[in-house]
Amino acid sequence: MKVSIIVPLYNKATYVERALDSISSQTFCDFEVIVVDDGSTDNGPSIVAQYPDSRFQLITQSNAGPGPARNAGIERAQGEFIAFLDADDEWFSTYLEESLRHLEELGPEVATISSGYIEYPSGLSLEKMWSSRGIRDGAQRIEPYTAPWVVASMLAYMTPPSTIVRAEVIRRWKGFYSQEKSLFGEDAFFWLKVLLNESVAFNLKPLVGIHREASGLSKNLTGARPIEPFLVDPSEIEAECPRPLKGLLSRVLAIRAAKTACMLGYWGHWREASSLMLRFNDTRNWRLPYYMPALVCSTPVGAVLGKTWRGAKVLFGR
Repeated sequence: MKVSIIVPLYNKATYVERALDSISSQTFCDFEVIVVDDGSTDNGPSIVAQYPDSRFQLITQSNAGPGPARNAGIERAQGEFIAFLDADDEWFSTYLEESLRHLEELGPEVATISSGYIEYPSGLSLEKMWSSRGIRDGAQRIEPYTAPWVVASMLAYMTPPSTIVRAEVIRRWKGFYSQEKSLFGEDAFFWLKVLLNESVAFNLKPLVGIHREASGLSKNLTGARPIEPFLVDPSEIEAECPRPLKGLLSRVLAIRAAKTACMLGYWGHWREASSLMLRFNDTRNWRLPYYMPALVCSTPVGAVLGKTWRGAKVLFGR
């Protein structure tokens, strides 16, 4: 078996058939599909069970979140490579074929490849944006001199629906965060360990459709999203970081903490924002992205500005 495809499913009956169809129509055909029903309460599991493709199997578990759902699929996976597709997203027909061809050409020392995507409902490619943030085609390995904002961009680019990983690598780094029911950042917890310890590859060509309008954590949030697990407790990431990269890791965490502080301040949680900044940032980081706005968002002023901005968006219908 070449590829094991894992699809976590939780209350996505409206979209899951689109995801399954995009897998079934792949030009590369040597794969198995493990759909993990994470305690759905709609008819999504029935749609999967009736899907007319013998390569698809359905397993069920009590609701535990996307990390444990993906890990349950990993435990059963028999493929040399493991790919992930969220139940509300889709692959374009050559995703597997092109991704695997790149990995084979780059050699066994490259652990993963992450491809570009079209973001819906806008239908726009983000290729230019990611290129401007330092993402380049081909294999890369983080070094102590790598710019921390480039590493932060790499981490943001590596999402489950657009990344294929060697099975031995995902097992070596213990899969996705699953210590509690995390609904945000459980994948980045794993990708960051991979970035710090392995060579990875990027392909800017859009091969995936990411449907933000179907996501439970879409841009239409009505409150602050959860704080990433590696900011709640970075000890595991720090312990598995090679010594020469520890300084770089601290700056990457500082960037993510400042960005999260901006989000928290926007939603009025300036005390939590302040706590994050005190833990991960100091004046030496003033040149890093998000640092200055995060300082504002870590005060009551940030909460007032966030409330004003949200009110303006409602008033003008944006």
